Amino acid sequence: MSAPSPILEVSGLHVAYGAIKALRGVSFAVQPGETVAVVGANGAGKTTLMKALSGVLPIASGRVSFAGLDLGAGGTSHGLARAGMLHVPEGRGTLRYMTVEENLMLAWEIRPSGIPFPEAVRTVFARFPRLEERRTQFAGNLSGGEQQMLALARAVINRPKLLLVDEPSLGLSPILTKEVFQVLREFRDAGVTILIVEQNVRSALALSNRAYVLSQGVFTAEGSAAELANDPAIVAGYLGHGTHTRSAS
Repeated sequence: MSAPSPILEVSGLHVAYGAIKALRGVSFAVQPGETVAVVGANGAGKTTLMKALSGVLPIASGRVSFAGLDLGAGGTSHGLARAGMLHVPEGRGTLRYMTVEENLMLAWEIRPSGIPFPEAVRTVFARFPRLEERRTQFAGNLSGGEQQMLALARAVINRPKLLLVDEPSLGLSPILTKEVFQVLREFRDAGVTILIVEQNVRSALALSNRAYVLSQGVFTAEGSAAELANDPAIVAGYLGHGTHTRSAS
């Protein structure tokens, strides 16, 4: 029996900001149902990677293929979203001047599942009752934690094939970080394929099947999440700190 085809294939990916080479020949694949983490320090290129995969940033060279759709060969960020890729960017990515319910409706309209919106939104509010209380408020008026929950609620209603999550714990308290990762575990256990970049390395590895370490635009280590969590170099470099600070990456 042949192995399933990867849902995401990346080969020789280069991305540059002018003369600055942010990603230099990155290659990897994600299988359906996997949760894969990309971890690394500030400025490693993690957010650049996510933006390139979702079509937000142009690719200098290389190939990105999602569910058989090649980005740059007729594939667009809108087409990737229609095909089932949902990007939860760093900084939440909600539309600040739309209400909670309008944000959810937009996510539902991108990938209609056959379930009427009123029924779909009831499912979301059952999981996120705080958002139901805020359903008529502008997303920009929500707290940081509520905005992150709204960003993840978009994934519940969108039912993506692949969920790209960029720094989901950024700026959140330990309690809210724990809740965010609980939601991500629910996605994982439901069979959603997840690619996560995160400076909270311990939480990211605990969530994931496999992981890559990104440093200065290249992968410097890869393996099962359990192996990396017990690698002395990873422990010394990334797991010895309980906090992380914000920086563009």
